[in-house]
Amino acid sequence: MAIDQETAMTDEAIDAFLGAHETGVLSLAREDDPYAIPISYGYDDTDRVVYLRLVSTPESEKRQFLDSSPAARLVVYDEQDETYRSVVAIGVLESIPPTTLTPEQIAQYGDAKRPLFEIWAHDKQDLDIELYRLEPESLSGRRTEIDRTD
Repeated sequence: MAIDQETAMTDEAIDAFLGAHETGVLSLAREDDPYAIPISYGYDDTDRVVYLRLVSTPESEKRQFLDSSPAARLVVYDEQDETYRSVVAIGVLESIPPTTLTPEQIAQYGDAKRPLFEIWAHDKQDLDIELYRLEPESLSGRRTEIDRTD
């Protein structure tokens, strides 16, 4: 298997890709300590902003990272036949208090899909459900064609 062709995605292709998908991997980092989790998201292709609904408990590792204003990367990828595509958004997560939400933001959070089922080790009342936005400082995408005949 060899890489036949690799190209950067245009802004329009990145927006279409992020709009067509709903899950990715969010990586957070502080100092030399990484943390990565699968998440669902909503994407506003007009403002090029990612909206996330993150659930944690007060003592969880996720909460410790979120409270530290970590650097963040969201990676969304897929594979279709001989084509791999990926988009990486880099920035800082911004917590959005529910009282400041606009109708447009509420619509974007509605696009952040929830799992069809929920399994929590804690009661729901013990969970922190917080809304975040990621306005990328950097947004890049790659499309890679694979030649599987080699």
